[in-house]
Amino acid sequence: MTTIYTMQKLTNKEEEIMHILWKLEKAFVKDVLEEITENKPHYNTLSTIIRHLEEKGYVGYTAYGKTHQYYPIITKEAYRKRFMNSAIENYFNNSYKNVVSFFANEQKISVEELKEIINVIEKNN
Repeated sequence: MTTIYTMQKLTNKEEEIMHILWKLEKAFVKDVLEEITENKPHYNTLSTIIRHLEEKGYVGYTAYGKTHQYYPIITKEAYRKRFMNSAIENYFNNSYKNVVSFFANEQKISVEELKEIINVIEKNN
């Protein structure tokens, strides 16, 4: 299995497809296509995107004749961890304090939520 350290960056469309595969757990291309509500790609385009996800190590498949049923190899949690670590490193100087400060300054986090975070930290120490 691919580790979080060797994951290749996903395009926005690839990430959208991964969210669908995480939701469905197993799916044929037609199943994924049915889940896309906006900017629906052509079937062949979607099939190519899913094959790229396979090449990048995010997706595996079970073959049924010429048809493939795809499933995620990388968990959503592993991807989220990699994504968050990368964002914190690249945009917040690897500082979680800077992350929390950013959300506080943007008024995206309340005092109550900050208290809950402090409680979680205190319980884990």
